[in-house]
Amino acid sequence: MAALLVGLGLGLTACGGSSAPKASWSGAPSGQQPAGGASPSVSPAPSGKPVHVRLYEKDGATYGVGMPIIAYLSASITSAKDFDAATQVTVNGAPVEGAWYFQKSTIYAGYPIEAHYRPAEFWPAHAEVAMNLDTKGKSGGTGLVYDNSLTLDMKTGPANVGKVDGKTLRMVVTSDGKQVFDFPVSLGKASTPTFNGTKVVMEKKAVEHMVGDGYDEQVPWSVRVTNSGEYVHSASWNGGNIGQRSTSHGCTNLTEANAKAYFNFAQVGDPITYTDTGGPTMPTWDGYGDWNVPWNTWQAGGAVPAN
Repeated sequence: MAALLVGLGLGLTACGGSSAPKASWSGAPSGQQPAGGASPSVSPAPSGKPVHVRLYEKDGATYGVGMPIIAYLSASITSAKDFDAATQVTVNGAPVEGAWYFQKSTIYAGYPIEAHYRPAEFWPAHAEVAMNLDTKGKSGGTGLVYDNSLTLDMKTGPANVGKVDGKTLRMVVTSDGKQVFDFPVSLGKASTPTFNGTKVVMEKKAVEHMVGDGYDEQVPWSVRVTNSGEYVHSASWNGGNIGQRSTSHGCTNLTEANAKAYFNFAQVGDPITYTDTGGPTMPTWDGYGDWNVPWNTWQAGGAVPAN
């Protein structure tokens, strides 16, 4: 089952493929003039067009272990150096090594760039994640200056990890290492294959309006995993093919009972890795495809180089 994509936002959908730096003084100690009568010098603060930053995640919220921290920028920055240097992230109070990856965005009007932050591997489960983004007054490149700083305190829930195998047509889900589901599935047919790679649960709707070539349906127990319209959802109309062959428009079809069980279980941020679907790897920009980018490539920064 596929749906009509509206931009890269989350509208009507279908299956298929949210303090300036202190002055630096040189010379003699405070209250004294430097030798030769020179006046103390002040490092000029960056100036230029303001760049505002907003975050997708909310303080106190809980997300799955695959959820990147997402920031939206109100201007197309040309340097990520200060943004990277201003970022401090801890997990359970201990510093963590992570990196930002920048890409173009149409999610919010007036915010043309989004940045995703993640560590090399999934976040640990049941953890406290804190970020201090001290960007105010720092440079986003020539003529660009951040006008705000942000903090974030979020949590991770259990490590709910899904694996979908296109050969066996099974979806196996574990939680903190213990298997909780083993469901038969039907994936995308040859002309509309399901993406391979690791996807992340983006949102859930008890009923999702899906529109595509030849159909217009209200689909129950829909769990979105791409911007372009892939879901894990109930497909009672396709019951004879579930577990037998792949005939969908790219979505992961489940029986109604299994879809409802997964819907009630899944949390935003849960990762699901797909293999042997016959399709290409999910693009990074098509939702939260972050884990499909090799770590050394991720650290380079994407559309805005790290250095």
